[in-house]
Amino acid sequence: MKLPAYTPYDGSSKPFTIGLMPLDAGRWIEPDDELARYLAEKRRLLCEHSQDVFVAEEGTQAAQEECLALLADHLCFAYPDHYSRHGDIVTAGGTEVDLGDMSLPPLMRAGLLVEDDLVIMRRKDDGWHLVAGHVSFPSSWSLQEKFGRPMQAIHADVPGFSEGTRNAALITRIFDNLQVAQPVERMNWSVNTTGDLFLPMSKHRRPPSSEDFTLSERFARVERQTLRKLPVAGDIVFTIRVYVDPIAAIEHHPRAAELATSFATQLAALDEQQTAYKGLTLQKAEFVQKLHSLAQQLAPA
Repeated sequence: MKLPAYTPYDGSSKPFTIGLMPLDAGRWIEPDDELARYLAEKRRLLCEHSQDVFVAEEGTQAAQEECLALLADHLCFAYPDHYSRHGDIVTAGGTEVDLGDMSLPPLMRAGLLVEDDLVIMRRKDDGWHLVAGHVSFPSSWSLQEKFGRPMQAIHADVPGFSEGTRNAALITRIFDNLQVAQPVERMNWSVNTTGDLFLPMSKHRRPPSSEDFTLSERFARVERQTLRKLPVAGDIVFTIRVYVDPIAAIEHHPRAAELATSFATQLAALDEQQTAYKGLTLQKAEFVQKLHSLAQQLAPA
C-alpha cells in the first residue's frame, strides 16, 4: 500500500491554526506518479461539471495569463521527467495542453497542467477576494458559494477565523505583506468516508456520519496549500494539492504507532465546534479509541 506523502496529523500542523511556513520556490508544485490520474479527472470534471469547477471575474485575464506562464516555465524547468514543451504544447501525464488555446481561459489551461487546484485572490477595498478559480477537488465546499467573496466571508464558518477574529485580521496582514520572492505553504487535514477527489458539497449540507465504521472505511484527506504573489498583477495564487489515503495506510508507515497516537491526540483535542466543522461529531470518540487501539497493536514490543 502506498505510503502517505504528507502526515500533518503527526503533530507538525495543529488544526485551526494558520501555520504558514516559508516555501522554497523550487517546491512550489510537486508533481508525482498520480499526475496522469489527476489530470484525467480534471478533464472529466470540466466536461461534466464545468460550472462547479471554474469561475473568473472580468478583469482577471492578465493575472490568469501570468499564472499560466509562471506555471509552465516552472514545471518544464523543474520537472523534465514529467513535463516537456514544444512551442506552445506542453505534454504532461499523457495529455497535451496548448498554452495558446484561446478557446479556454488561461487559468483553466493552467489547471490542466497540475494536480493542484488554483485560485487567484485579489486585494479590494474590503479585503482579499476570490476572483478566479479552477478548483476540481474541493474538500466539502462550493466554489460558486465562495466566488467573489472576501476572505473573511469565505472563512465565515471556520471556527476561529470569522470576521472580527484575530486570525481573520492576521490572514489579511499576511496576504498584504506577502513578498514575490517568498512564497509560503501550510498543511490541512480532514477525515472522509470516501476516497473521491471531487467533494463539492457544502459543509452546511453534508449528511452526518455514522458511529458504526472501521478504519478501513475512513480516508485521511490532506491538503498542501501554497501562496505565491504574482510579480506583475500583484494578485496572489493560492494552490491546493489534495492527497487522499486510507487510514489503513498508517499501518505500513515506519512511524506507524506514533502517527496513530498523534492522530488520536489531535482529534481528541478538537472542541465541539471544531469537531462539528470537520463532520466528526457522531464518530469522534470511536475514532479516537480505534486509533489508540491501532497504536497499541503497532507499538514495538
